[in-house]
Amino acid sequence: MTVSTTAGVVAGSPLGLAAEPSPRDLSRDLGEPAWLTDDRMAALALAHELPVESNPLFTSYVDLRPVRFGELAAYQRAGEAATVSAAVPEGASALLEVRDDVVVARGLSPQAAGAGVIVDTFERVLRRDPALLRRLLEGGATLPADDRFAQATRAGFSLGVLVHVPDGVALEGPIVIRWAQGAPGRAHLTRTVVSLGRDAHAALLEEQVASAGDRDGAPQSLWAGTTEVVLEPGSTLDVAGQEDFGLNTVSLVTRHATVSESASLRWALAVVGGGFVKSRIDNVLEGRGGSVHQAEIAFAGGDQRFDLTSYTRHRGQDTTGDLLSKGVFQGSSRGFFKGLIDIERSAKGTDSFLGEFSMLLAKKARSVAIPSLEIDQPDVRRASHSSSVGPVDEGQIFYLMSRGIPRDVARKFIVLGFLEPVVARIPLPAAQDRLRDLLDRKWIPGPA
Repeated sequence: MTVSTTAGVVAGSPLGLAAEPSPRDLSRDLGEPAWLTDDRMAALALAHELPVESNPLFTSYVDLRPVRFGELAAYQRAGEAATVSAAVPEGASALLEVRDDVVVARGLSPQAAGAGVIVDTFERVLRRDPALLRRLLEGGATLPADDRFAQATRAGFSLGVLVHVPDGVALEGPIVIRWAQGAPGRAHLTRTVVSLGRDAHAALLEEQVASAGDRDGAPQSLWAGTTEVVLEPGSTLDVAGQEDFGLNTVSLVTRHATVSESASLRWALAVVGGGFVKSRIDNVLEGRGGSVHQAEIAFAGGDQRFDLTSYTRHRGQDTTGDLLSKGVFQGSSRGFFKGLIDIERSAKGTDSFLGEFSMLLAKKARSVAIPSLEIDQPDVRRASHSSSVGPVDEGQIFYLMSRGIPRDVARKFIVLGFLEPVVARIPLPAAQDRLRDLLDRKWIPGPA
């Protein structure tokens, strides 16, 4: 497959947007301290030096031609609605909601507020606890240094969100961060930093949905966002993500996690919407006994393009990684699943697995799976990967049909069951039901 790694990126700006304020001007207008301005400028310099894809294993599988960067203008600053709702969804610990470039909701449950939990914008945190934000952000350690899009977002973000759970706090309900995006011709660059103290426990639900501006035939919209996770020793975090942007929206997503000693991270991520989605997840297992369990699903149709990459970097001893990616592709959609397990010399006793599996439901649908290993430590418990790309198993269809189930219904059962492991990990029952409904509506009846 021949693809382009340069189309759509214009010289002079890391993203090549039609209108994009300089990071220095943006920082000044936001009233940020000098250290954050310097951090933005360091990221800008790095972004200009980096290629679109830095891993030679994956350079042949990046295609940015569907993205019209030069027609997009970046937001310069996020505002606030005239009335910002403080209501929190039933069963949740907190909510922060942004529609295009406006904060419309911000609230904490009584338990979260009493425990000193922070769910707020960088701008407000800088007035309340600037030392905490500086400790987390300065130097860029919470983002991959070899990713151009991550560094461009670090340089040019107009809105940042901090989630901080103090030492020893165990939240009963999930923290909900909701992004609604889709204003034609606009680009929103955002950062979300999630910090859990020692022995803290929390769940986070990220929802990405279409805003009112997204409509058929409208110019593209861009959402470039990061989720940067820092887990202190003994902490545990469950992150569930649902992406259901409109088909005119381009999504560039970077998720990066640093996992300390005996800390545990679980990702459950679903990609359904968006005309073009490029996602990268980096899990860095620094401390002894740290673990990450990741399940990611994608369901594409029409002309959608999904480019999903995962890295698991084992540095501490006795760390565990278990990554599973599954995709379903209809119509003329395309999907790339790319992954790397990296076991460094210091990572004795590693146990790591990477699986990438795709179902093709139409003759014009295409998918590529590229799992890989780099091992510099022979003393490991397990280091393995597996992948497959193909149609629905005819043997499974025959079995269900022999029980009186019509062929198309049998295919649907098999496909939705293939994706169910991620759906079951979503922390709010209402969000689970919404995702199941999205997957059900995505289904196109008919023979393969």
